[in-house]
Amino acid sequence: MKATAPALDVITFGEVMGMLVAADTGPLAEVRCFTRALAGAEANVATGLARLGHRAGWIGRVGDDPLGAHAVAALRAEGIDTAQVTVDTEARTGFQLKSRVLEGDPEVVYFRRHSAGSRLAPSEAADAYLRTARHLHLTGIPAALSPTARAFTHRALDVARDAGLTISFDPNLRPALWPDPAEMMRVVNDLAARADWVLPGLAEARLLTGETDAGRIAECYLARGASRVVLKDGVRGARLYERDGAWHQPVFRVPTVDTVGAGDGFAAGLISAHLDGLGPRPALERAAATGALATTSHGDRDGLPTRARLDAFLAAPPATA
Repeated sequence: MKATAPALDVITFGEVMGMLVAADTGPLAEVRCFTRALAGAEANVATGLARLGHRAGWIGRVGDDPLGAHAVAALRAEGIDTAQVTVDTEARTGFQLKSRVLEGDPEVVYFRRHSAGSRLAPSEAADAYLRTARHLHLTGIPAALSPTARAFTHRALDVARDAGLTISFDPNLRPALWPDPAEMMRVVNDLAARADWVLPGLAEARLLTGETDAGRIAECYLARGASRVVLKDGVRGARLYERDGAWHQPVFRVPTVDTVGAGDGFAAGLISAHLDGLGPRPALERAAATGALATTSHGDRDGLPTRARLDAFLAAPPATA
């Protein structure tokens, strides 16, 4: 009997939030007008993958409120499957305020305590849904939100591994969400040890491993069972390590407007390349290009490219730094 093809290419999960982006530059306390947008690292990755033509699903909870309704509608408009999105009648959708900057990192203030997203919990329906995909992408954020969201994270890893999915993990450290640094490092390192790919920023990886050299950091993760380690180092580019080689990709020089979401774009590009069967070097190039394009617009998702825009960009790329 012919095997049934997976219904989805990628599934991810986490908390999606409303985002109010300042209409003018300056401190948030002085801003008078905001524009509504959407935020959430995992939803950003799902959006990036959907725009590149892949079948992406997102699991999460939103409140029975306008922000939650907008979030679900926005995800569906991107072509993201929301069959496992739950509307919570007892908790509100979280949101954040984000400043507008001419370049660099904006100021972000979160309002997510006891949010609907933090009430994510394991279920048999979610288990069955996870088994319909080829790849699972997760970050360290859900595990920091609540005990139930952490239980969901561990359960998702178990189900994905048993079902034969490839698994990518971006630590995406958020120290403010954890009760103490020691617990953050213990839980995140445990998650990293159970993933196929580990995608930290270099500063994050130094904190998590205690190593300073990029090569030694990669060796730590490869020794723990990862098949691929990608270290992102801002303007110095990224390095991809596998057991039989290492590759470096400089950053593309683009007119950067807002750096938030660059790592999510990078992850989407890397996963997209894997789904398309590309090798390490073109995969790293696609990841770097998607991450770079993500920085060219305000909003965490606005700059994430379509496949046509990405192909045009790579056909005549700007200089690399």
